Amino acid sequence: MAASTTAGRRGAMGRGGRAKVGRGPTRSTRQILTPRAKQGRFAKDVPRLAPARPQPLLAVRDVKASSRWYARLLAAERSSITMKSDHAHLYDRLYSHGTLVLQLHAWDEEEHPNLMDRDAAPVGHGVLVWFEVNDFDATVRRARAMKAKVVRKPHVNPAPGHREIWLRDPDGYVVVVASPDGEAP
Repeated sequence: MAASTTAGRRGAMGRGGRAKVGRGPTRSTRQILTPRAKQGRFAKDVPRLAPARPQPLLAVRDVKASSRWYARLLAAERSSITMKSDHAHLYDRLYSHGTLVLQLHAWDEEEHPNLMDRDAAPVGHGVLVWFEVNDFDATVRRARAMKAKVVRKPHVNPAPGHREIWLRDPDGYVVVVASPDGEAP
């Protein structure tokens, strides 16, 4: 995907359809960084740029099946549907409202480091694939309709004050879906 298309999906387009480049931190970035900067949590020589965006990638046995599973659970778009590719059986991306939320790649293909020899370690050991969703109840209904394996039923996590459901995906990764912090009754 071209950078300008990606920028457009994130809504970072200026007038005339041109991507905003080199204009410094956005208002939302300043709002996020300023309180921490005032508390002295940033080194003085570290530029205060836009926050990093996670782009998690999971190695899976069946990219198409896993992609359908995550797309249905998260009501997400699959790049394999929106951008046809002869590579879709090896790799797919999932987007939520234009933002990349997950990448999937086939095990033991293309010799990428750490995506080889799927039997070298237990799948997902030490990893929780965590998503925050705005409509927790709808996501739980989709999980139930999919007959997703439930690891932990919907519950309130008191520390962040949100609701969670813990699931197991088709490859055995533990997937946690949470409502926004402070949302729980």
